[in-house]
Amino acid sequence: MSLSVRSITVDCADPYRLARWWCDALSVPQSPADFPDDPEASCVLGGGGPRILFERVPEAKVTKNRVHIDIQAGDRREEEVQRLISMGATLLADHRDHDPGWVVLQDPEGNEFCVERGAPDTV
Repeated sequence: MSLSVRSITVDCADPYRLARWWCDALSVPQSPADFPDDPEASCVLGGGGPRILFERVPEAKVTKNRVHIDIQAGDRREEEVQRLISMGATLLADHRDHDPGWVVLQDPEGNEFCVERGAPDTV
């Protein structure tokens, strides 16, 4: 028997809006089947990886995520962090003083994710 990860699922209040934000942040397409007020929406990740699926739930986020997404900057981490903040992310914690370091942000619905340093940061 063989298993594979099909989706990484994020509970949220507005799946279409949050999927659109993440797709823009990651520069990947949103599923063409998605529409406003849809109870689920997704980002299509390249390379045959799993999609990020956003599903509407009635309850608000209350505590820290048990699972979160780590993204690696394609350019310098600082530039990516500033770009994500300008798009509506919120800085939660800065751990750039560790090696290799990371920055914890929250998406527009408060879900935590980390930005790791990019290849240009290592030279």
